[in-house]
Amino acid sequence: MAAPAPLDEYPIHQTPLSLARVGTSDRNFYDRSYFNAHDRDGGTMLITGLGVYPNLGVTDAYLAVRRNDEVRSVRFSDALGDRSLDMRVGGYRIEVLEPLQRLRVVCEHDELSCDMTWTGAFPTVQEQPHLILTGNRPIIEASRFAQVGSWAGTLSVDGTDIAVDPAVWTGTRDRSWGIRPVGETEPAGRAAAEPSGGFWWLYVPLRFDDFAIVVIVQEEPDGRRTLNDAVRVWPDGRTEQLGWPRVNIRYRSGTRIPVAARLDLTTPDGKSLEVEITPGTGVPLHIGCGYGGDPDWLHGQWKGRDWSEFRRYDLTDPAIAPRIPYGVIDHVAHARCGSAEGWGLFEHASLGRHDPTGFADWAAVAP
Repeated sequence: MAAPAPLDEYPIHQTPLSLARVGTSDRNFYDRSYFNAHDRDGGTMLITGLGVYPNLGVTDAYLAVRRNDEVRSVRFSDALGDRSLDMRVGGYRIEVLEPLQRLRVVCEHDELSCDMTWTGAFPTVQEQPHLILTGNRPIIEASRFAQVGSWAGTLSVDGTDIAVDPAVWTGTRDRSWGIRPVGETEPAGRAAAEPSGGFWWLYVPLRFDDFAIVVIVQEEPDGRRTLNDAVRVWPDGRTEQLGWPRVNIRYRSGTRIPVAARLDLTTPDGKSLEVEITPGTGVPLHIGCGYGGDPDWLHGQWKGRDWSEFRRYDLTDPAIAPRIPYGVIDHVAHARCGSAEGWGLFEHASLGRHDPTGFADWAAVAP
């Protein structure tokens, strides 16, 4: 029987278990924070986060910064102790200053560090549940909320301090928890012989002066939509659903790297709402950030106690560049919605077959 955890002092239980345990024995249960930050012109883009994996007994965190064609990445991992309100691993910590509104992210490392405070520009948005099945088994079954906002503080790269001015630095964040593949790779079994054939994903949270827009679309190879969520958020917390987004993405010739996109949305009164997006600098989440396909380090992977590592990735290196298209890439997004100008994230993955785009297989690229 698990001993009581510090969280058990609070009236927040949802199962007849101590909060030292989670309500499932699935090894892939996770609870994670994700943040991005950028200086709008694309000169610097930062991705960071912290995760807890109770059934693997691991907690970890990372900070990755792209400047020019280089990604610098530092990551920390350790054994998970008592579950509590303390979000800390190695030289990394997240402090909740005001729940759902202000957080402080601190990373202490000689090569790459930060002390930055996040302030939400609009209230958080609860997204639609995220479910992906392999056969009848959920491989992703998660809840998530998102927010757009600004950053203030200092980022230090190779010993040089960069002032993070909230008038310039913006970004998005999310908190998610549930089940998704984490830790050491499981045997693929039947899925290896009968793969899905492709994966298509789009996640676009955008911050404008007077409102925010959050769009999520996930499609199967034949174009069947398995996740559709589009909302506009107002400063007082009101949200309006924006229908069934029609997505048009233009890719750089010979690649699947997006260079322009248009989202055709519909307001509740039936009016058209068009968002034009120019994706900019991108950080591949599977190169330095620990997401699926990263051969160096994966979230939840056991690396031993008190482990940390710093790496540099030259995205033009012939040993690295060919891997970039085969994962999710987070781009700085510059957007227009009527006369309103906005900034945010254009997160996209187009892997394998996707009939609506005309990609027939894994090797297909834009003409």
